[in-house]
Amino acid sequence: MIDTHAHVDDKQFDMDREGVIRRALEGGVEKIITVGAGLGSSERAVALAKKYPNIFAVVGLHPEYFMRHGTWQEEHRKKLGELANAEKVVAVGEIGLEYHAHDGQPISEKQKAFQKEGFIFQLELAKKLKKPVVIHCRGERAEIGESYREKGEAYEDVWEMIQKYPELNFVFHSFGGRLDFAKKIMGRENIWFSFNGNITYAKPTAEILEVIKVIPLEKIMLETDCPYLAPVPHRGKRNEPAWVTYVGGKIAEIKEISVKTVDAVTSKNASKFFKID
Repeated sequence: MIDTHAHVDDKQFDMDREGVIRRALEGGVEKIITVGAGLGSSERAVALAKKYPNIFAVVGLHPEYFMRHGTWQEEHRKKLGELANAEKVVAVGEIGLEYHAHDGQPISEKQKAFQKEGFIFQLELAKKLKKPVVIHCRGERAEIGESYREKGEAYEDVWEMIQKYPELNFVFHSFGGRLDFAKKIMGRENIWFSFNGNITYAKPTAEILEVIKVIPLEKIMLETDCPYLAPVPHRGKRNEPAWVTYVGGKIAEIKEISVKTVDAVTSKNASKFFKID
């Protein structure tokens, strides 16, 4: 299998990174794509891709960068462009919109506008370099009965923006959008979806399971988003690329097909999307 979204540069791996990578490769993970979420992590991702033949890099500025910084620094734009041109950088990401307020304070319209400015800049960079885009999209949570669902505003805003770039390919990383939104966009030739360990502990009535049922396997990729979102049976532990196999197993269970089929098709999808044959 291919872990299409990992953060192998994360400090949680500083003590045993070599072992983490070795376990993944020995466990059947063919390739790992390590993803930047800022300039520092993007630099580390590039360095890891340079060091390991089975690792590839994605570089970009996460929408939270634009929540932390009040200005859009020219030196950061220049550095990002340099990183995106580096060897074995296969996409721009993870970039997009974050409307979920981690501190409980609502995201202001000014903050949303700044996120969109950064998103557009990076979409233009991807267009210039002819690289695909890894999208981070997270909406505000709305309570419905005993469960939580994401409001659709962030997804609709992302969709409005990326439609202006029909020449680019996009994957919605850790997709958590509504079923109606998935149905609306899944037929587009340039759109893919990736899923991670959170699907392994979703409630039986969770909408995400219905989403996975309706999205064609040819539009799905696997990821861990490690060190976060460890799958069952490792929930609560530090996640790692070797555990992407549990995600593949859950997809197979949901779609009532073999794990071998999931492995073959999702790996083909990832190789095509990131051009890493």
